[in-house]
Amino acid sequence: MELDLNEQELNRRASLKALKELGIEPYPAAEYKVNINTAQIKEQFDPEKGNLTDITIAGRIMSRRIMGAASFMELQDEQGRIQVYVKRDEICPGEDKTMYNTVFKKLLDIGDIVGIRGFAFITQTGQLSVHAKELTLLSKSLKVLPIVKEQDGKVFDAFADPELRYRQRYVDLIVNPQVKDTFIKRAKIVATMRQYFNEAGCLEVETPILQSIPGGATARPFITHHNALDIDLYMRIANELYLKRLIVGGYNGVYEFAKDFRNEGMDKTHNPEFTCMEIYVAYKDYNWMMKFVETMLEKISIAVNGTTKVKIGDNEVDFGGTYRRLPILDAIKEYAGVDVKGMSEDELRATCKKLNVEIEPSMGKGKLIDAIFGEYCEGKLIQPTFVTDYPVEMSPLTKRHRTDPTLTERFELFVCGKELANAYSELNDPIDQLERFQEQAALKSKGDDEAMFIDYDFVRALEYGMPPTSGLGMGIDRLTMFMTGQTTIQDVLFFPQMRPEKVVKAQKEEE
Repeated sequence: MELDLNEQELNRRASLKALKELGIEPYPAAEYKVNINTAQIKEQFDPEKGNLTDITIAGRIMSRRIMGAASFMELQDEQGRIQVYVKRDEICPGEDKTMYNTVFKKLLDIGDIVGIRGFAFITQTGQLSVHAKELTLLSKSLKVLPIVKEQDGKVFDAFADPELRYRQRYVDLIVNPQVKDTFIKRAKIVATMRQYFNEAGCLEVETPILQSIPGGATARPFITHHNALDIDLYMRIANELYLKRLIVGGYNGVYEFAKDFRNEGMDKTHNPEFTCMEIYVAYKDYNWMMKFVETMLEKISIAVNGTTKVKIGDNEVDFGGTYRRLPILDAIKEYAGVDVKGMSEDELRATCKKLNVEIEPSMGKGKLIDAIFGEYCEGKLIQPTFVTDYPVEMSPLTKRHRTDPTLTERFELFVCGKELANAYSELNDPIDQLERFQEQAALKSKGDDEAMFIDYDFVRALEYGMPPTSGLGMGIDRLTMFMTGQTTIQDVLFFPQMRPEKVVKAQKEEE
């Protein structure tokens, strides 16, 4: 493969060659023993005590000011940046000044990773710095970093193009270090949830990603082929049915942070590969789960942001306290002005037409109701709201409502007009479950490619008996968006799905 190199990249390769000719390994294999980072230097240094006299840091050169026998550079590690003072006679104590005059001044570049051994001090201008006694090249950078410049409070040459940022996240993290904060918070969200579940006595488990039947949700799956078995398999769309098998097997509480895959559209809130947490707890119902979720989200918000109130776009959302409970049919009556309770499929189609709601011929009653709700209600639900008691047609895995058999004991949690979680009092009647699966199969035969398959093994598991159980699924990507104030799912994924780079380039050339 021929590389299309610009002049700067050619110069860096020439520097690489020159370093090797000088006997300097640009990619050394030996361990480099770092004993401190930039944040620790800032926290620990006391100029009156004169401490930190023998420290070793490593990081990337982000700027340089080359002078005569002394120069400055800015070094960036995982924790931040710090100035480094480099004096020729300090790093080259003998006769040979090659390390400074040739290597440091001519062959090192912005982006190179170096190690510095020296001591902390305060410059005459009052800036905390590291005085280099020894400099070691640890990795030569052959690509030129986009350098973000600030002047008079304005940012110039920012690496801000989303196409480039998401495709080259490694560059984004280097030149936009604030991006790291989002992913640090994401890790804290998961850690807080895991601690909460463990303290509740639940067990973290793993279930298959490759499945013979894509169950647990209504979604279009990715299909792959297993050569040894000569069978088609599906990338899981949900892990629900496997987790409930474990409840049948005798565990009282299980949860999993799962990678799920749905072969559907991509937009600001959807990625074909996403992370979902699902938890199932025996002898509980959806009312208990609502309280469980309220407590969990309050804990997460405080752990991540120090408060229950989070700024999401133009809205301040409060994750503390008790959330509103709103039955879905009441929501449609409140926001769309129609009472759809008891309507037949034909009546629902006529209602959708009257309300100018787009529908497809393959839609059954459940999807028709969901279409009205999505068009008229979702966007109104800004503060955390539990939308409850969905019709049976919308919830094939959910226990029927204890007071109205046409409804189910299900809730979805909405925040800022978006679904954040889905939960049930789980259906544990095997006969009812098989009938629901058969209804889904009928929808699939009508052309609904998101309808569920019949999972006979899961029905068999239920026939052995599953205790009353409440289950919850929550999207970690969307939760991270809310807790960090991000507006697109791409900003909370290190490597979001993108169109192939060659296709994007071709499209731009055609334009």
